[in-house]
Amino acid sequence: MKIPKGWDFAGWAAKYDVLCTDGTTIKPGFGASQNGAKVPLMWNHNHESIGEVLGHAILEPRPEGIYCYAYCNKSEEGQKAKECVGNGDIDAFSIWANNLKRKAGDIYHGMIREVSLVMSGADKTALIDTIVAHGEESEEEAEIMFLGGYAEMIMHSDSEDEGDEDMEDDNMTVQNPDEIEHADEGEQQNSGSGKTVADVLKTFNEEQKKAMAIVIAQILQDQKKGDSNPAPAEKKDNKEEEEVKHNVFSQNAQGAAATQNFISHDDLKAILKDAKKLGSLKEAWHENLESGVLAHADGDASAAGVDYGITNLDYLFPDARTIEARPDFIKRDTTWVDGVLSSTHHTPFSRVKSIHADITEDKARALGYMKGKYKKEEVFSLLKRVTEPQTIIKKQRFDKDDIDDIVDIDVIAWVKAEMQMMLREEVARAILIGDGRPADDDDKIHEDRIRPVYNDADLYTVKYAVEIPQNATDEDKAKALIKALIKARKLYKGSGNPKFYTTQDELTNALLLEDGIGHRLYKSEAEVATAMRVSAVIDVEVMDGLTIEIDENGTKKRYPVAGTEVNLADYNIGTNKGAKTDFFDDFDLDYNQYKYLYETRMSGALIKPFSAITFYYKVV
Repeated sequence: MKIPKGWDFAGWAAKYDVLCTDGTTIKPGFGASQNGAKVPLMWNHNHESIGEVLGHAILEPRPEGIYCYAYCNKSEEGQKAKECVGNGDIDAFSIWANNLKRKAGDIYHGMIREVSLVMSGADKTALIDTIVAHGEESEEEAEIMFLGGYAEMIMHSDSEDEGDEDMEDDNMTVQNPDEIEHADEGEQQNSGSGKTVADVLKTFNEEQKKAMAIVIAQILQDQKKGDSNPAPAEKKDNKEEEEVKHNVFSQNAQGAAATQNFISHDDLKAILKDAKKLGSLKEAWHENLESGVLAHADGDASAAGVDYGITNLDYLFPDARTIEARPDFIKRDTTWVDGVLSSTHHTPFSRVKSIHADITEDKARALGYMKGKYKKEEVFSLLKRVTEPQTIIKKQRFDKDDIDDIVDIDVIAWVKAEMQMMLREEVARAILIGDGRPADDDDKIHEDRIRPVYNDADLYTVKYAVEIPQNATDEDKAKALIKALIKARKLYKGSGNPKFYTTQDELTNALLLEDGIGHRLYKSEAEVATAMRVSAVIDVEVMDGLTIEIDENGTKKRYPVAGTEVNLADYNIGTNKGAKTDFFDDFDLDYNQYKYLYETRMSGALIKPFSAITFYYKVV
């Protein structure tokens, strides 16, 4: 395409495959049908006044994007724009287009309706890279190329009949430092060397090109301003500001001009005005559809993504609202917690001493008596254990400013519910299996204060091995566990009928057991509990992966735990205030913070010997 002479500056109106700050990406082929098209040159996409028309631009689609040549008009605004660009004050282009075809944020087709000079565009690569400095007293002009941070220039004639014999082709253009195209390559422009100007310039390295650019820039400045010591043209840094101008597309509301609250479709303003006049947005919408204001987009819907009306119409929809008044907690299954805490025995004192008399030995048995013989006394031993209390806390704090800013929910009530729920779970966990923290952790709930049932002393918790083969399947483990529970029941000396606390996997394996013809052996959890000789099977999520240390002839080994059988009525919780949980709140004047604390001070331990049995898997 031959570009008409007389343009003032040129550059990239848009680059392909560049993610713009408005979230859109212009894809190759966009604007391909507008080769040589003339569109208005505007200031900052302002369409309100004809005074914002600075001139026009000629479009040239290239493999990298849309290149354009700008011609400023003779108006005061046009000449001011030309001066600002020449001085390096403004160096960015931005386009405005409609009739878009898009898919998500990718734009494949559209009609460019205008090119604007902007302070900073959404496409940071859409920059002016060439400026033509026109001579004031001659017909010669210079193209000043802003490339790689320095100015590169080449002189060419304004007329086909006049000019320097070494540069007589007015169709010479400069695209980049390594590409100089001559309109008639058959014409030899040389000084006896047989080389064209293009041939000579191609031999220049980067340092030589920079030097030539500086020399020519000085000459041009001397001619134009009479300055004997001009500085080379420099490209102004295109620094991003907090509020930048966006590429504006008629079907992309994100590309709105920030300073004007510009929206993507010109006629949306008219629709909203009609809505006020008609009293209904729906009526205004249909009226404008009938009048053709809201024209359907061209092309295939599958390629464009949206092929009718106005995109981003959802901006007019009401804001999304939460279903629940307060955020829902993502938490572990805690249905077992209330059962554990409500089943335990409680005393109104926290220092608990358990004393037991062992009368299982033969010396404690009743004796037969023969007349005239000495009557022997029975002998038995006393066993004692003391459990001290420990404080367990849940603390939280908030900045007052944050609390004041949260207006949709009562955040304090919500967090208090979370604190109380998590405190109860931690206490129940410590009772059943311990808190799982290392012994040297400052936050540890010590196991001599709240004694876990599953690994309590042998006097209180029996450890029973479930023997399984080396490559046992889930079915093998389930059958072995049920048999072990039945056989070990004779070792249980606790109160009433115990419950079996285990994992979901162990319960599931038992439920999936089948007979020889594929029928389920147990159709419900209650049937599994009956087979295990317990009152209920309780799924405890925190027991997943639990192990226990067993002393085997002086050697300690760890084995995976299958579950614990216990009636928690034999477990005592001791507090000075009857298991009361205290709540405290305070305001820190120094830091403007609210502080909240839930705490309880308690001891916990089994109080009846042989009242629990822990089952663990052992490969034999």
